[in-house]
Amino acid sequence: MDSILNKIENTSDLKKLNMNEMNLLSKEIRDFLIKSVSQTGGHLASNLGVVELTLAIHYVFDSPKDKIIWDVGHQSYVHKILTGRKNQFDTLRQLNGMSGFPKRSENEHDAFATGHSSTSISAAVGFINARDLLGEDYNVISVIGDGALTGGMAFEALNDVGRRKTNLIIILNDNEMSISKNVGSISSSLSKLRTGTTYYSAKKEIEKMILKIPYAGQKIVKLIRKTKDAFKIFFVNGGMLFEEFGFRYIGPVDGHDLEAMVHILERVKDVKAPILLHVHTKKGKGYKPAEENPDVFHGVGKFNANTGEIVGQKSLTFSDVFGQKLVALAKENEKIVAITAAMKNGTGLDLFSEKYPKRFFDVGIAEQHGLTMAAGMAANGMIPVVAIYSTFLQRAYDQLVHDVAMQNLHVVLCVDRAGLVGSDGETHQGVFDMGLLCQIPNVTILAPSSFNDLERMLEWAIQKGNGPIVIRYPRGGESAYHIPESNIIIGSELLRKGKDITLISYGRLIFEVYRAAEILKQRGIDAGVINLKSIKPLDGKIISQESDVSNKVLFIDETAKYASVGRYIYDFVSNHTVIKIHGLPDHFIEQGSVDELTRKYKLDAENIASRVTEWIDTDS
Repeated sequence: MDSILNKIENTSDLKKLNMNEMNLLSKEIRDFLIKSVSQTGGHLASNLGVVELTLAIHYVFDSPKDKIIWDVGHQSYVHKILTGRKNQFDTLRQLNGMSGFPKRSENEHDAFATGHSSTSISAAVGFINARDLLGEDYNVISVIGDGALTGGMAFEALNDVGRRKTNLIIILNDNEMSISKNVGSISSSLSKLRTGTTYYSAKKEIEKMILKIPYAGQKIVKLIRKTKDAFKIFFVNGGMLFEEFGFRYIGPVDGHDLEAMVHILERVKDVKAPILLHVHTKKGKGYKPAEENPDVFHGVGKFNANTGEIVGQKSLTFSDVFGQKLVALAKENEKIVAITAAMKNGTGLDLFSEKYPKRFFDVGIAEQHGLTMAAGMAANGMIPVVAIYSTFLQRAYDQLVHDVAMQNLHVVLCVDRAGLVGSDGETHQGVFDMGLLCQIPNVTILAPSSFNDLERMLEWAIQKGNGPIVIRYPRGGESAYHIPESNIIIGSELLRKGKDITLISYGRLIFEVYRAAEILKQRGIDAGVINLKSIKPLDGKIISQESDVSNKVLFIDETAKYASVGRYIYDFVSNHTVIKIHGLPDHFIEQGSVDELTRKYKLDAENIASRVTEWIDTDS
């Protein structure tokens, strides 16, 4: 039998299919996703869960005229398949390849670029405002998960738009998961809606009985439907949340019943009011390993498609070391608490949550709330340790400034995925935090290069530090290349002296810099190397001493161009010292492996050595 998927080049081909063919297509798409992602890695479980939902949306609506906005966007693979990109899946999340998220520059069907959570409803409101002001006619569909709905921005948008008399469709994809399992009262409320069969079955039976009443039956049913608010509250307890915002609520609906989904979307397509369609799906649907371990297959590397076995041995990471050390410290100090924003597993806090569940706080996708909550706990004598990705820290910057730093509260902020992150691309690269953090008064910033550094810095930050303390570390493991180490925590570490040039860096790049110095030695260039263990306060004594000898300083940094710590070096060198900063350009850094991006932007040892050689040769 010929493959239906091979006949789908764009969404117009989809509309030629009957429902039986559509159901067969959903199976083919799942098979395609499993086979493809097993070779490249990527977000699998979330995409397997939205196959029928995505098919129904594209069957009913007319993209790109109609605007489909995917919250976060890691569930957009099926959308990409249906919009002419299935032949690009062998390049998924690779350098110069197809993005794992919607991207306006990639395809006209990607109405809005995403990568972070809880933005889709706000963006959708923007689209309908523009549409209505310009007198245009098209549908706007926001697809948001129940995890993303825990973000406060989603509720700000719901509050803003609910009372409008205009067409907007919000599809709540409820799979009970974000990355880690969802937490909080919103998740509990949705669970009640999912399981509230008492209301729905009772409603049907009561209507059947009343309709049998001669003459008055139909009128009574209409009256009951008008008073359904109270009826739902009585049976479902909380099901009226969205209708209180002014939405017409429909659901919960089985998101894997393709025919039902198409029927409902056709009914709501042209309604001139905000609609919230609550769809229940299963993350990892159709692939047993992903159904049983949706967190593992949320963002997965290469794996054996037949068995689900992950390819390659998992090595120890900075996140693992952080989590293990925090558990050890918490055993000795009951005031230590751990806070995360829906990233328990990603940040290494899963072990802490098991050992000390009462001292573990997952706030959902609500970084702002998490930071201010930490400030409140610190103000009352606790020692909160907040684990957060660099890219998500951006979302809580005001809280760090206003609620933590301004009050000089002892909050330990562990910034994971700092620097180049890799295949998730522009939305996830951790290259902005250093520029944001350095300018905040009262903040101490530490940059471990090794696991040993991280453990000692975390211990110091909790036991001896004061005020807000940031420890930032990269994704993945420590370098296999070894350099001399000391027990310095606050200060600058002289790794080698050099009379021709002084190389300065911190974090994971110090290994590339030290190797560059060894390459330069073979070329007859004597390069000194300084490792900044603390970025703030910056210890300028060694920098001053060494730069006075070499008169040349090259600062190597993997942050955004105008966020480089190298700017602060000028305060510690004499006027006759020439400083150059070698970092990232002034644009958003694309996807690719960390090694590929390090080489592309010439932050590897060979390229650093070449830049120094060119500089020395030019001046000689």
